[in-house]
Amino acid sequence: MSDSDEYVDLPVSDDEEFEDGEDVDGHSEEEEDGGPRKKSKQHAEQLKRLQEKDPEFYKYLEQCDKELLEFDDDDIDDNQLTDEEPSSVLKEEPKESVKPITMQMVDSWCKGAEDGNIGSIRSVLQAFRKACHYGEDNGDNSAPKFSVMSGSVLDKVMHFVLKNIDRILRQLLDAPSFGGRKETISELIITKPWKRHGRLMRVYLANALHMITEMTDEQMIAFTVHRVRASAVFLSAFPALLRKYVKALLHTWSRGRGAMPLVSFMFLRDLCIQLGSECLDTCLKGIYKAYLVNCKLSKSISGSKLQHIQFLGNCVRELYSVDPQSAYQHAFVFIRQLAVILRGALTERGPKTLKDKKQKESSKPTKKQMEKSYQKVYDWQYIFCLELWTSVVCGCSSEEDFRPLAYPLTQIIHGVACLVPSARYFPVRLRCVKMLNCIAEATGTFIPVSSLLFDMLEMKELGGKPDGVGKAVNLFSVKQVDKKTVKTRAFQEACIYSVVDELAKHLAQWSYSIAFTEMSFLPLLRLRSFCKTVKADRFRREMKDLIHQIEANTEFVSSKRTGIGFSPNDLAVDSFLQIEKEERSSPLSRYVAALHQRTKSRMDALDETRLVLYFYLFSARLLLCNILNKSTVHAIFV
Repeated sequence: MSDSDEYVDLPVSDDEEFEDGEDVDGHSEEEEDGGPRKKSKQHAEQLKRLQEKDPEFYKYLEQCDKELLEFDDDDIDDNQLTDEEPSSVLKEEPKESVKPITMQMVDSWCKGAEDGNIGSIRSVLQAFRKACHYGEDNGDNSAPKFSVMSGSVLDKVMHFVLKNIDRILRQLLDAPSFGGRKETISELIITKPWKRHGRLMRVYLANALHMITEMTDEQMIAFTVHRVRASAVFLSAFPALLRKYVKALLHTWSRGRGAMPLVSFMFLRDLCIQLGSECLDTCLKGIYKAYLVNCKLSKSISGSKLQHIQFLGNCVRELYSVDPQSAYQHAFVFIRQLAVILRGALTERGPKTLKDKKQKESSKPTKKQMEKSYQKVYDWQYIFCLELWTSVVCGCSSEEDFRPLAYPLTQIIHGVACLVPSARYFPVRLRCVKMLNCIAEATGTFIPVSSLLFDMLEMKELGGKPDGVGKAVNLFSVKQVDKKTVKTRAFQEACIYSVVDELAKHLAQWSYSIAFTEMSFLPLLRLRSFCKTVKADRFRREMKDLIHQIEANTEFVSSKRTGIGFSPNDLAVDSFLQIEKEERSSPLSRYVAALHQRTKSRMDALDETRLVLYFYLFSARLLLCNILNKSTVHAIFV
């Protein structure tokens, strides 16, 4: 990758436009802006205005430059051609009478379309176009041939076209009955059926896109996207229309609710699989930028928003796993982009090396500058990006193309965890430890995360006496806590329990290793030291339980290790305790499973406590409404 392909700031803007070559109805911009028919119209209008504003100059042109006035209007639309010679002033065209579309007409067209009648198919698609543009101003003096008059007719046309037109057009164009690949469409567009009727598919796709982008009913948009998805492969024949579809689908995927994000993502995934590199690069870049826009959050995050972001992250991971070789290039650029931001935060925290001590002292950054430098890293958007790429790398760990990204990503996560060694940012550190454990488990690589956890235990905020009980803290819904919360017993409990959970997971990953006895020596040493210094009995009991499980696992491995007959560098080491590993029967594995259930119960209880609190607040508000007048209550709560 060249340096020109790298970015320093996260691309969060969702207003970037694709270079469109077609309008919504499938007409090219050249035909709309620079076509001969429109030029003729513009020339005629200019001459008309000239005759009205300056009749003397117009008369002079008639005498001296008559060829300029007698332009050729053969390119005007066929409906506007006349046998009269061109005149200096164009007469207004009379409007055609509007024919209402009745249910009987629609029924006959639908029956004819099912039988393969070309005229009926064209009429149905024309009615579908009017249905998609229903209620819009045409913007010109030409009247439509048909007009949808009733809601029942509109529903009939929309339902029939969205449900059946893909199958009808495939039969008409001699295309495969379903699915297809880009190569199939490349062969299809040179056939006679496509040259004669291929534009019908373009009309259908273009007007369906107009409905997706202009409608406000999310259920109808989701239904439309779901039905049009069957014709996704035909977009390879219309590149400009394809770009507009990708843009629209990314918008409905990132901003929609209900079923809309899921059906939009399935459409995008089909495009990437069926069209390949023609669409894949655009989708990979676009879906990452759309994900970033959703990650711009405040200090805390609600459970529903967290679930939505996790769903979007799963979609991004799935799309990047479609073609790991192509996705690697994009993942490399975006991960390095995170590294550049972290490097900037690290370098801005302290002065550069200077020979003159006075210059060194004067160049020291202020406290606000230091906070601003690491706030770029300790931001929800940055943290969710790290979790996203952790998920992608772990999900594609079996692919040789993605495995090299595990090391730089691990370095970035470790740097983020150590950026600000303060108890206020323990939530970020715990998230980083969680990511490192996931990478270690997916890649089978040892990552020394225990040092990050023991550094937390040695801070005075966790070992000292708390100032009060405090509110229950969910460390995975905040990125930092205030100074008062750090000194509470609730914060200490949340941190201690989280440290025990993550340390047990880390050691359980290697509980079947032949070197577990040596690997667990230092953790046992530091855990015993913490038990001697901690003042709270409940924390001491928690650590003693973990120590007991580690010692039991050490005896478990040592008993199995006494009967082996191979050296440590032998390939047979990989088969050591393989059966026990598949059964997850080690003491630490069983202990981690119990901790997982305890953590889940604690989080459920925390959510129930919040619901009860909200209920009491709401009840108090209703009580005040009964006692005080409405204006007073409004003043209190506003």
